[in-house]
Amino acid sequence: MGTILSINPAASAEPRSGVEIRHLSLVESLLESVLQEEGGQHLVDLLRQLQAVCRLEGKAQSVATAEAAALVERLDLNAAIRATRAFALYFQLINIVEQYHEQCEKKRRQRLTSLGNGHALSYWELGEEVGSLRWLFPYLKRINVPPGRIQKVIDQMEIRLVFTAHPTEIVRHTIRDRQRRIGHLLARLDWAEAGLAQGVTAPWEVEAIRAELLEEIRLWWRTDELHQMKPTVLDEVDYTLHYFQEVLFDAVPLLYERFQQSLQAVFPQLRPPKLDFCQFGSWVGADRDGNPSVTPEVTWQTAVFQRNMVLKKYLQSIDRLISLLSLSLHWSNVLPELLESLEQDKLQMPEVYDQYAIRYRQEPYRLKLAYMRQRLQNTLTRNQQLTHPDCVVPLEGVYYKTGAEFLAELDLMRRSLQASGLTCRALDHLLIQVATFGFILARLDIRQESSRHEQALAEIAEYVQVLPRSYLEMTEEERSAWLLSELQTRRPLIPPRLPLSEATQETVATVQMLARLQQEFGVEICQTYIVSMSHCLSDLLEVWLLLKEAQIYDPVTHRSTVQVVPLFETVEDLQRSPQVMEALFRLPWYRDYLRQSTDSIQEVMLGYSDSNKDSGFLSSNWEIYKAQRALQRVAAQYGITLRFFHGRGGSVGRGGGPTYEAILAQPGDTINGRIKITEQGEVLASKYSLPELCLFNLENVATAVLQASSLKLGFDEILPWHEIMDDLAQRSRRHYRQLIYEQPDFLDFFHQVTPIEEISQLQISSRPARRKGKRDFASLRAIPWVFSWTQMRLLLPAWYGLGKALAEFVAENPEEHLKLLGYFYTKWPFFRMVISKAEMTLAKVDLEMARHYLDQLAQPEDKSRFEPLFAQIVEEYHRTREMVLTITGHEQLLAGDAGLQQSVQLRNQTIVPLGFLQVSLLKRLRQPQPAGLASRYSKNELLRGALLTINGIAAGMRNTG
Repeated sequence: MGTILSINPAASAEPRSGVEIRHLSLVESLLESVLQEEGGQHLVDLLRQLQAVCRLEGKAQSVATAEAAALVERLDLNAAIRATRAFALYFQLINIVEQYHEQCEKKRRQRLTSLGNGHALSYWELGEEVGSLRWLFPYLKRINVPPGRIQKVIDQMEIRLVFTAHPTEIVRHTIRDRQRRIGHLLARLDWAEAGLAQGVTAPWEVEAIRAELLEEIRLWWRTDELHQMKPTVLDEVDYTLHYFQEVLFDAVPLLYERFQQSLQAVFPQLRPPKLDFCQFGSWVGADRDGNPSVTPEVTWQTAVFQRNMVLKKYLQSIDRLISLLSLSLHWSNVLPELLESLEQDKLQMPEVYDQYAIRYRQEPYRLKLAYMRQRLQNTLTRNQQLTHPDCVVPLEGVYYKTGAEFLAELDLMRRSLQASGLTCRALDHLLIQVATFGFILARLDIRQESSRHEQALAEIAEYVQVLPRSYLEMTEEERSAWLLSELQTRRPLIPPRLPLSEATQETVATVQMLARLQQEFGVEICQTYIVSMSHCLSDLLEVWLLLKEAQIYDPVTHRSTVQVVPLFETVEDLQRSPQVMEALFRLPWYRDYLRQSTDSIQEVMLGYSDSNKDSGFLSSNWEIYKAQRALQRVAAQYGITLRFFHGRGGSVGRGGGPTYEAILAQPGDTINGRIKITEQGEVLASKYSLPELCLFNLENVATAVLQASSLKLGFDEILPWHEIMDDLAQRSRRHYRQLIYEQPDFLDFFHQVTPIEEISQLQISSRPARRKGKRDFASLRAIPWVFSWTQMRLLLPAWYGLGKALAEFVAENPEEHLKLLGYFYTKWPFFRMVISKAEMTLAKVDLEMARHYLDQLAQPEDKSRFEPLFAQIVEEYHRTREMVLTITGHEQLLAGDAGLQQSVQLRNQTIVPLGFLQVSLLKRLRQPQPAGLASRYSKNELLRGALLTINGIAAGMRNTG
């Protein structure tokens, strides 16, 4: 495998560092050593043969395709699987090295900013890309942004990052742990080699670490990459909370610290944000849209699981504080308030006093912490007994009922220390953590599809005979009128023990469980009920009525501890969203509710996935942009504040891409210091696996929110630009839908030339790949849709239709229109984001490899139907590529980002042979079994091999769905 690095990094405009190249070479040589021992020299020779079939830029060679295909076809299943696993493992090692060095670079630049003659070097001086708070505040001062405006944004800053269980995380938890260990070993190796150069480390210490690396890779080779069974919802909860436990818990106080220091260095008179300005949410264990495995009991167990984890983290922190705060009354004064609290603790917990009074008789902080530790332990013990929503645990013993009680005691200690002129960084960090995570860790968002509520209320109304005819037969106006009348009456609609269908019982039980959750864990555990596929006002009123029945909404006071949040997903729903929200805002009772709610902010969620699948990349992005502006105008008319919740996926085809650029590309008046964003699937691993990368990502989001809210660029008011974008989006949508929805052969084409059926059998999610099990585009979820195109290297959802729209527009007035598009790219963040995302995905497309999928996987009798479709896709690819290069002024794709270009080329190179292996295995798997003849390999063996190739390509692309 020694030729993989022949991509010649030194030729790049921004070559990799010498250390990074050395690490890449090291893991490559260690892997080759393992493969020789485990599979013999013939395995290594096979890998080198397969590598030779791609060009320098990492694409398949048309002249070598037949030779490579023949080579792969001759392989037996065992050899094919071994080759697949070798390439997949190599990708994972590349990922580790790249992430490790990205983290090292962030640390290096963070250190450099503190150097100099009493002033911090700006990121401009370092040549660093923007996105850091240390860069932002000097920049805001340089362009004379009024400090009052900055302070206003800081005061209302509220960032909510919501982790979801969407099935795009293909890597096993076991493998993630191994990846992290290898990253730690690389760090140890760097320290040891630096020490060796300085004469403070022995050569054997360096060799010992290399031996550990070799051992880790060998153990990895013998570990199964595939999930052993379909994960349960609670497995997914465990996977997701792993990031909180390992990285996020410790990163949050560092983020606040970095914010505070960066602000004070430039604007010492300004106040830092509130301690919990960066918050976290989760859909894992709460999102039941299309997932029958998410039951009320599972959601309850998720809340218990989360509280268990955060209480254990606090117990560890208290133990550390006990060792640190050894202050004696002989040498340090304390606030009388702290001494009074110790007297109260003594009365409530005499057993703790008896145990620690002598040991800590002159150490008040340690004694206080001993009481607090026992309270926490009691709280944890009680929480572990809450196994079911119906279980009742006696309210006995001394424990914390809320995180606010624990926070108040920590704050008392902080104030006492400050009064004596002292600080404790560990205590300050714990205060931030408790303010952020409380006793819940992450807020749970309930999500359900609108038709479930419709069906439930129709069934209930039919049984209790309160309507003259079926609810399902009523018009939207009639439904809304009836729902409003029911919302204003105190009479319950749903009597106990109704003989309802299982689906309706689950819907009713969910809102009842929600009330019980808030009673036990506090209202902050779940304050959001998201209605996916929101089409009209009644879709929202239906949920409000269910909340009223669960006594969460009070029709007398208009108070509710839960807000109903519409999720507008399709293009039609996005276009209709202003009318839906205006109809809601016109209702007096609803405005009363908003005025009295503690948040007083209306949340609206925007879906990127379904709108993209529905109308294509450009149209989807533009419709979301327009919807935000229109919704903001409607809210302003009624004096209502909005918080937009962006349902972004990991891939560009589902709204993914760099978060910093995405936030800046939003309409300028729609953020105002507040944003809520989903973090999905493999994005969690890429952003939150390593501490410095996690911290940089959090800082990146904070910087973008503050920057976008403080600077009003004015592009939202340039109506001629919007008219042009409207025209481009309509052209793009027509071309996209003409291929996807109007070509009668396209559905068969998609199912035959992509691994969609095999992807559906991956054990990576508790949720099915299709909403209703039908073999059509409407029921197919956006994730497997995008995943399939990524595997066969077309990435079609992330660019198709863009080229046609741009080319038609330019053709109408070549010189002026091209100049205008170039100006858009330079000046308008939204347009630049669109072009940059398309450029990145186009660089990953491999037409020769896609052609191989068509040639080998399409049924012979269908090829004549599919050829025109493929030709149309190829034509649009070349057109889009040409337009993107012309607008950006680049000679090659990604020429403006040499580091990204190099990373994509390096990965493309090794994905090529994996593509050949995947096609070969899919072809064998899909071949019908001749009657009466035994196959050489079982279908299960072939499926396993195919799934391994899916794993490998996903690792190489660093992207699934």
